[in-house]
Amino acid sequence: MTSIDTSKAGTGGATAPTPTEAAAAFAALRVEIGKAVVGNDNAVMYLVLALLCRGHVLLEGVPGVAKTLLVRALATALDLRHARVQFTPDLMPADVTGSQIYDPHSAEFTFRDGPVFTNLLLADEINRTPPKTQSALLESMEERQVSVDGAPRPLPDPFVVVATQNPIEQEGTYPLPEAQLDRFLFKVDIHLPDRDDEFRVLQRHADGFDPRDLTAAGLRPVAGPAHIAAARSAIAGITVRPEILAYIVDLCRATRSAAAVQHGASTRGATALMSAARALAWLNGRGFVTPDDVKTVAVAALRHRLQLRPEAELDGVTGEQVMASLLLSIPVPV
Repeated sequence: MTSIDTSKAGTGGATAPTPTEAAAAFAALRVEIGKAVVGNDNAVMYLVLALLCRGHVLLEGVPGVAKTLLVRALATALDLRHARVQFTPDLMPADVTGSQIYDPHSAEFTFRDGPVFTNLLLADEINRTPPKTQSALLESMEERQVSVDGAPRPLPDPFVVVATQNPIEQEGTYPLPEAQLDRFLFKVDIHLPDRDDEFRVLQRHADGFDPRDLTAAGLRPVAGPAHIAAARSAIAGITVRPEILAYIVDLCRATRSAAAVQHGASTRGATALMSAARALAWLNGRGFVTPDDVKTVAVAALRHRLQLRPEAELDGVTGEQVMASLLLSIPVPV
């Protein structure tokens, strides 16, 4: 059975904020999301970076670690519309993108928007649907549009796909093809909370917290699409020295010659890494990118783009381990 639900968090502000106002809004974002989500600070950072870079995020984690709540909280705090699609084996492409509906009164077909026409789309357990439906997202993710009967229909801006997959239960799943994996800016692990965070979660629920009612939890919009647009304009002016560009190039080229890797990061991966490092520099209040910015986002930006050799996978090698090793071996610019 297919389950689709859609909601709207707000309409956004009408006055264009300054870069300084946008920076203040994003600084308040983590505190606001913390009213609903305990921990997962790294996941919040990567989701924000994806919004600023026009990228998409693949979240990997077992059920019950607040992946859906995280996306809903982010949408509410950023005054964005969001939708959730539960990917199942019987889900059809039109269930995601929309379809033409015949109107007997006008004797014409009209297009009914699918859940992809939103700002934040949560594609829950994306690897449980066949490749035909998975591929329906490719045009949306890359082109920011849906083509129906040859006519392109633009998606809202911002538009971010946050897909989830379960790393443990693989029976009846369809692994994402490399071409689709490469469309995700980041792959982020969502871990079970430590003891203190899990205690805080239970304490909140004992005090009456309802994850289905974020308004009652005190969550409110602290930013909106205009702040995202202002931030993107400011990020475009962040300086990336030639030495930093060379460091990014060397890091990506090293993935292609690593002993455990069959196919390394593409040039798309290199540009994604640069964009993410730029956005992180802006979030940290700097007008230039440092090597630490690159190193902070490198694993999440590149590990899912590495196709490991079969013998390496049999030995338990992961893309994360390969990236960690390369970050230690590639000379860092001064």
